[in-house]
Amino acid sequence: MKYCFYIGLLLNILLLQACKKKAVAPPVQIANLKSASSFPVGAAISSIGLQNNYVYQGTFITEYNSLTPDYEFKFDQIEQQQGHVDYTACDYIINFALQYHIRVHAHTLIWHQALPAWVLSFSGDSLAWENLFKTHIQTEAAHFKGKVSSWDVVNEAIRDNNGALRNNDIQTGDGSIWRRHLGPDYIARAFQYAHEADPGAFLFYNDYGQEWNGPKLDSMISLVNKLKQRGIPISGIGMQMHTDINVSNNNLTSALQKLAATGLKIHISELDISVNPNNKANIVFTDTLQLAQAAKYQFIAETYRAIVPAAQQYGITTWEFSDHDSWIPAFFNRKDWPLPFDADYKKKPAYYSLLKGLKN
Repeated sequence: MKYCFYIGLLLNILLLQACKKKAVAPPVQIANLKSASSFPVGAAISSIGLQNNYVYQGTFITEYNSLTPDYEFKFDQIEQQQGHVDYTACDYIINFALQYHIRVHAHTLIWHQALPAWVLSFSGDSLAWENLFKTHIQTEAAHFKGKVSSWDVVNEAIRDNNGALRNNDIQTGDGSIWRRHLGPDYIARAFQYAHEADPGAFLFYNDYGQEWNGPKLDSMISLVNKLKQRGIPISGIGMQMHTDINVSNNNLTSALQKLAATGLKIHISELDISVNPNNKANIVFTDTLQLAQAAKYQFIAETYRAIVPAAQQYGITTWEFSDHDSWIPAFFNRKDWPLPFDADYKKKPAYYSLLKGLKN
């Protein structure tokens, strides 16, 4: 009888140990984009969305650990009147990011667009223009010193048609007021001024078209390499990648290879993937289109991880994250669904494929 008792007790102990082993080793579940990735995953956001839409805010907090302000840091938003700066919206974003431990990539100090009327009508000699230029960069960069991790210092300075710097071609939209008044070396000085104001921040040159415009890609690489050779404090390249489902995967791969070869940090900085690049009026977002878009998101994430060395991986950022907030439908006046979340902030096939592409 005593023997049976001990046998039964031993069996119970073994069964309990087996249950404990199962309890301490549950299957690992990837809950969101940021936890799937070894590098920051971000999105462009708006202060209005964060303040007024709890679904927007909640989705962003759950999924992302890096943000880029959509428009709040641009010149025309901060200093609409000369000498009167307003950082209210910017400071809200900074405080939000600090509260939730989110990296801030600030966008942008120098661009040929988003300029206040007083800059467009400004008249003065080259010294006056240089003072305006330097004052804007250093006032804004100093205000956010220690609060942002990085800046897009110069944005979209290279033309699409031939890879030259934007200059006087106003009628085609290729002109730059900075290039006209400050000469071609304004880019180098912008980086120097930004570094003087915030020496701890990473500084990026940001542009689009690398995956479809060979001359522009070559010009960009030449530009950043020359800045490096001169000792100009440039840290990285922003590859915007406003792309579409028809862009060649070979082109995407080649562009990332060439950019990574510069040795600079590489930030996929404004990713979205259009499914209607030909502006079809009656297009329907079919399962076929959804799966093609999903495959492209996965390919981009996997290729970025495979090609860009870990030390150069600054992260992947989409330009907003929901189709509801995308710039593409309004800008091109067309139907499109370019982002990982649909207009109701629900996950699309693109989300799950991006998640899969980010997993280590």
